[in-house]
Order: sequence, then structure tokens, then C-alpha cells
Amino acid sequence: MDRVRAMLRSGDWLTRERVRLVAVALLIASVAGFAFLVVTAHGDIDRQGRPLGTDFSNVYAAGTYVRDGRADLPFDPRQQYAREQALFGGATPFYGWHYPPYFLFIAGALAKLPYGLALTVWQASTLALYLLMIWGIWSPSPCVRGEGRDEGACPLGSELRRSDSLRSPLTLAPLDLSPHAGRGNGPLWLLLALAYPAVLINIGHGQNGFLTAALLGGALVVLDRRPIIAGILIGLLVYKPQFGLMIPLALLAGGRWRAIVAATTTVILLTLATTIAFGPQVWHAFLNSTQFSRTVVLEQGATGWQKIQSVFSWARMWGAPIPLAYALQGALTLALGVAIVWLWRGAASPAIKSAALCLAAILATPYSLDYDMMVVAPAIAFFAVDGIDRGFHSWEKTALAALWLVPLLTRSIAQATLIPLGVPAMLAVFALLLRCVELQRNLTVAFPGASDRMAQRGAARGHDIAAFE
Repeated sequence: MDRVRAMLRSGDWLTRERVRLVAVALLIASVAGFAFLVVTAHGDIDRQGRPLGTDFSNVYAAGTYVRDGRADLPFDPRQQYAREQALFGGATPFYGWHYPPYFLFIAGALAKLPYGLALTVWQASTLALYLLMIWGIWSPSPCVRGEGRDEGACPLGSELRRSDSLRSPLTLAPLDLSPHAGRGNGPLWLLLALAYPAVLINIGHGQNGFLTAALLGGALVVLDRRPIIAGILIGLLVYKPQFGLMIPLALLAGGRWRAIVAATTTVILLTLATTIAFGPQVWHAFLNSTQFSRTVVLEQGATGWQKIQSVFSWARMWGAPIPLAYALQGALTLALGVAIVWLWRGAASPAIKSAALCLAAILATPYSLDYDMMVVAPAIAFFAVDGIDRGFHSWEKTALAALWLVPLLTRSIAQATLIPLGVPAMLAVFALLLRCVELQRNLTVAFPGASDRMAQRGAARGHDIAAFE
């Protein structure tokens, strides 16, 4: 047992070969499972009587109402279900429409296509945005290459991307996951991004996790160099407002005023455009629908407690009354807010700040499902990048591997045993992020020249990487 614990603590078991083997196996199984679902379907209906892409059916049904000039009707559950039955048959389950009116623009555009084509276009286009975002995290930044070093463009820590580790007794040799390592075998980052289990869940449900992850992760990638673009991307996240609780705190704590102005302007313009396009009555319909979403879907757990990844759902699944569940969720949200402000006001690396914000964004809301764990993908990528730069501390590689795998298991295990895995895994990695900042601060105090030496090594490493491109 001591040997197993030591291996888990060091992460030495996480070799490149094992990572590739597990990722390839999961990707093949995912593709095979999805292909079986499509091949055995009857038109747009799968073998279990559900529309292919399940949840996407509510987007398509809402889009047909937009096409008919009745954008307020998707917010009425009875009207929405009637349209879903008309499109997919009387036996189709109910898939509620819980989005703000902003999302009707996308729904209306997709409803102009046949259902199967609309689902394909939606998933393929947002998957491409997700992969572009992950590539942006893994690829060396201009700061590494010595470009764009005007004032404020490369804050403390960003120049350390892809640097060699400055080892301390608390650090371990990193697993090299950079996009240029092992080029003959293809980029490992792409394999890990595609095989991430939440990808299959998102595709199976026809959901918007790819878009949410791409917007949040993409905003954090360009925040230092293109704050206006970052603000616009953050503003577009208003279609998923429950993930925006921590973002304003981070931007305010970090003094990212240009991004704040851009995000605010984006939301205002989107609101005006939505009102002009669909009429003011759409807001009244949306506000009325929130009671159904809150009471039936969230508090009564109509979606299924095993699917929802939050402390609120965890407490309700274990029988806690609604006020206690809200109190526990509120306490966690408050603690996360304090931690995010502390992190974003401090000198932690941009990668650590970004990883923490992605995790806090999903942990802070009482309503997030397993396909929403796509937001965890950029958190894993940012944390891995930082670990490659400095060398991983104990438990970090094992925790990241567990967090990468957990979407595959969390729903089935919670359904069978009432033991949730998603929230504890995310909380554990968030705690490791905080510990990492504290350890790094102690190292800087003990070795005042450490940051300068790491920056020099990072710049040299960046030139080596650039030579491969």
C-alpha cells in the first residue's frame, strides 16, 4: 500500500504510453458507441425512442417557433413539449427550454436546416471552437518567443510558458504533454482533448458544452494580449448566465477594466438586439419560465440528481431539505469568491488563475450537468501547462488524471451508490491550485532569484520550440 500511495503521490505511474493507451481506448469506444446509436436509429429517432442528440431537440423546437414569429412560446413548457411531439412523435420525452432569449438567435438559425444536418453543423462547429481553444492553451505564446513584450502584454508568469522546471524538494519531474513532444506520433494534446469523456456526453446530448468551454477558455487565453476580444467572448457567455458568477470577481480583482467594459457592452448590445428581434414580451416569458426551471428542474431534481454536478444536488441527493442545500451551495460559492479574488489579486501565474476560474465557474452554480464539465477541460489544460513549466507538486498529476476521467463515471456511480464523484474531484483540484500558489510563494521567498532564472530558461525553451514550427 505504501508503494501504491507513493506512486499516486508522485504521479510516476502516469507515463506517456499509459496516457495514450487510455485516451485511444476511450476515443475508440466513444466513436463506436455513437456510430451504433446513429446506425440503429430510425430517421431522427434513436432505438430508445428519443431524438438523436436528445437535448438538441429542444433547441430545434424552439428554433421553429422563432421561424414562426412566436419566440415567446418555447418558454411555456406545454407549448414547447407540444412542438417537440409534433416534430419527433408523441412518445418523445420532454426536453425543456431553460435558456435566456439570447440563445434564440442560434436556435432560429439552426431550425432553418433539416434536423440531422442542424445537429451535425452545431456539434461540428462548436467542437472545432473547443479544439481551437485547447490548442491556444497548449501552443507557446508570443511572450515565450520574445514577441509582443510591450508593457502589460506579458504579465509575470506568462513568460514561463514551456520553461524548464526549477526544481524544489516539493516538485517532481513533469510528464511532457507539450504539442511538440513526440511529434512523430501526433500531438497528444489533440488526442486528450477529443477523448475527454465529457466530449462524448456533450455530443450524445447535442449540448452546448463545447461553446461554453470555448468562450470561457478562449477569453482567458487572449485576456492578457487582447482584452477587448476577451471581454466580447465573456459577454457572449450571457446565454449561460449561471457560469458567470465568478467571472466579474476575477476581472475586478485583476483590474481587467478593458475586458470588463467590453463584456458589459457586449451584453447590452445583445440585450438590445434580442429585444428588437423578438419583442419585449420574450423577456416576460423568460422570467415567468424561471420558476419552473427553479422548482421542478433544480429543486425537485426532475433532471436527475446523478446528472447535476453541484453541492446543491449532492445535498438534495442525500435527502437534505431545500434551504439546507441552498445554504451549503451558498457557503461554497462565497468561499470560492474569496479564493478567486485572492488569486487574481496576487502574483499567481495566468495559467493557475485561469484554471481556478474555470473550476470556480462550474462549482459556484447549483445547476450544472455532467456535459457542462466541458468547462473543466480548459482548467485541466491550464493546470497541466503550469505544471509542465515548473514541475508538478505531489498529487497534482494523479488529481488531474482523475479529473480528466471523472465525467465518464460520475453519473453511473451516483445513480448506483448515491456517491458523487464530480464535485469532490473538482474541489480537490481547486485546493491543489491554491496549495500550488502558496508553495510557489514560499519558494520565491526562500530563493529570491528563482523567478528571474525561470524566466530566462522559459525564453530559451520557447526559442527551441519555435524552431519546430
